Amino acid sequence: MDFKDQKTLLDSKSSDDDRRVSSPMTRKGVYAAVSYMTSAVLLIMFNKAALSSYKFPCANVITLFQMVCSSVLLYALRSRNIVSFRVNNENQSTNNIPGIFVSLKTLLTTLPLAISYLLYMLVSMESVRGVSVPMYTTLRRTTVAFTMLVEYVLVRQKYSRYIVGSVGIIIFGAFIAGARDLSFDSYAYAIVLSANICTAIYLASIARIGKSSGLNSFGLMWCNGILCTPILLLWTWVSGDLQVTANFSHLSSVGFQVVMLLSCVMAFFLNYAVFLNTTLNSALTQTICGNLKDLFTIGLGWILFGGLPFDLLNVAGQSLGFLGSCIYAFCKIRGL
Repeated sequence: MDFKDQKTLLDSKSSDDDRRVSSPMTRKGVYAAVSYMTSAVLLIMFNKAALSSYKFPCANVITLFQMVCSSVLLYALRSRNIVSFRVNNENQSTNNIPGIFVSLKTLLTTLPLAISYLLYMLVSMESVRGVSVPMYTTLRRTTVAFTMLVEYVLVRQKYSRYIVGSVGIIIFGAFIAGARDLSFDSYAYAIVLSANICTAIYLASIARIGKSSGLNSFGLMWCNGILCTPILLLWTWVSGDLQVTANFSHLSSVGFQVVMLLSCVMAFFLNYAVFLNTTLNSALTQTICGNLKDLFTIGLGWILFGGLPFDLLNVAGQSLGFLGSCIYAFCKIRGL
């Protein structure tokens, strides 16, 4: 091999390594991240109103309503050719299942995404039992570390020392915020950490399957809804949540119906923003945005619903988390 061939090989290897290093965030990526955080905060407020103000007891049914509304809206938009489910409109498969708009092969390709979503949803619901709110928040913030690990295992994604440092600040701030609650429950802690792993796998699956399937954010949402809705419907029926919902005293209340409608609308925008943010940026960026969103949620929830006592350690920890998120955002925008 002569010198010219060696140089070409080294340049190719260097190009491959560069592609594995985190790239700077584009303007469209910034819009996606901000849209996600805005939608997430508003959705939490609407869900909080339904679950607390109206005392609706079935969180799974809210998720089911949101998924059904999202699928119906996507079906209407796709039927009128207002949106496409693929990155390239010209690359439409002729083997699409009638009325489904995607082929069976594409649907099976997204099956791991649906499974990871269901695991993420079910384990997350179980993880709130047995752990206090401060420690739950602390353990959930460690999701960023799991996300970095899963991204490296799946796609060999590498990050700079500045990014790793900002993540370290976020995790350190989370443990400071939960320092007053150091009670240990091995089962509860294991469930919360399992929820972190499921979250990391779900977000990493979005990024990976989005590229391999040729589907855009709308297409990923559609396939996820097609696969998950029947399972979630069966789950709510077996658990008795549907019967409880049918007998709910505020079901015919206009106020409750408006809150549920707004919740479903915001869930649609949120799911789209999650898929868009993860595919445009990265699973780690999506996780960091989730942490940053929590800070705004805490502040807005304190203003609207109250009930949050002042704690200096919690404020210090939240401030460190905010600082770490800001450093991460600065590094991503500057490409550090």
